[in-house]
Amino acid sequence: MKLQKKQILLVSFMLFSLFFGAGNLIFPPFLGQNAGSQTPLAIASFLITAVALPVLGVIVVAKFDGLEKLARRVNPKFAIVFTILIYLSIGPGLGIPRAASLPFEMAVAPYLPEEANLSLFMLGFSLVFFLIAGWLALTPNKLVERIGKFLTPSLYFYCFCIFNFLLKGNVHVAEPQESYASNPLVKGFLEGYLTMDTIAALNFGLVIATTITGLGISRKSDVMKYTVMTGIFAGLILAGVYLILAYMGMSSSGVFPIQENGAWTLRCIVHQLFGDTGAILLAAIFTLACLTTCVGLITSISQYFSTLTSRLSYRQLVLLIAGFSFVVCNQGLNVILSISVPVLDAIYPISIMLIVLGLCDAKLGHIPFIYPCTIGSVGFISVIYAAENIGLDLGVLSPIFHSLPLYSAGLGWTVIAVLVMVVCILTFRFLPARSEIQS
Repeated sequence: MKLQKKQILLVSFMLFSLFFGAGNLIFPPFLGQNAGSQTPLAIASFLITAVALPVLGVIVVAKFDGLEKLARRVNPKFAIVFTILIYLSIGPGLGIPRAASLPFEMAVAPYLPEEANLSLFMLGFSLVFFLIAGWLALTPNKLVERIGKFLTPSLYFYCFCIFNFLLKGNVHVAEPQESYASNPLVKGFLEGYLTMDTIAALNFGLVIATTITGLGISRKSDVMKYTVMTGIFAGLILAGVYLILAYMGMSSSGVFPIQENGAWTLRCIVHQLFGDTGAILLAAIFTLACLTTCVGLITSISQYFSTLTSRLSYRQLVLLIAGFSFVVCNQGLNVILSISVPVLDAIYPISIMLIVLGLCDAKLGHIPFIYPCTIGSVGFISVIYAAENIGLDLGVLSPIFHSLPLYSAGLGWTVIAVLVMVVCILTFRFLPARSEIQS
């Protein structure tokens, strides 16, 4: 059996919608405004962590039939702990509450009357938001129809309105800010972390594979073929949107003062195009983008935890995750964002290396210690870096870690990863008992 072109497009649009949350809307224009004339270099490396790696992550997870099976190549206990950590961080502990609170605090709260009770309005907004998200997630077999046929086209329409900037917006490119002037490639690469899409891909890979299987595709090779096709198509759409948003930010870098975040950058652009009515437009864009992402996250996380326990059904887990996320969401965006950076610093490098090793599994998977050695060393460096960033004093150990190439830039783990992989390959090649290990 083959999928029709229409079905391939719908699954591709669904994957794009799952990836494309409000964070994806605000980071590219913020990058463009701060990078200014260095935007081409910065956005090029941004696309690696924000598009290429997420697409590859979807493919790898689909290949291994889930994140846990991929992580088992490191260690069975690690697989359970890391998978739960990923699902909780990208889900009810961080990702879902952030996605729900962002459209309110960045696109709704600034336009409420000064005397308005923000906490009460946030309570009402998030309640409606999670009721809709939970309802959509209760029927995962209808996600393609509901997201692909309704929510995604609506999101495209609103984005198209903003992209009028390409025709009507004022263009004045400024010099880059200091952080981008010194090394735009590294800065852009690290900014891609903030989208959280590489981590999300470790969840969405199984969702896409399950969706394709639900459309009547049973052979593993065919499932992988269509996963690759839909992944590439969704990635191309995502990259196109990012390039346009980054251009909008770059073009306005000399028009507006540098804003405190991408939401304000986008708000300035919208106001230039549509005046005060842009508030409604921006609120709709943020809400739709975040809603599609939250639905995908609730679905994938509920599916995973339903395999760990028989005490809670899928429907009960959907309600539990949506309810817990509702509670966390109402703690406020600033609290959530203050937690996100160190968490991403710690787990993002591990996620990237799992994807890399999964892609190379056919050639390197026969080396029994390459997964645990590589992931263990990368995890150690990334956790140390995250701990330093939250103010933990390492004492005499700090100069040792800072002596690593690229460590201060947040990429010290890449050097360690390459070094450990090379050592593992050479050790295995010249190991006397190699034949016994292979057998």
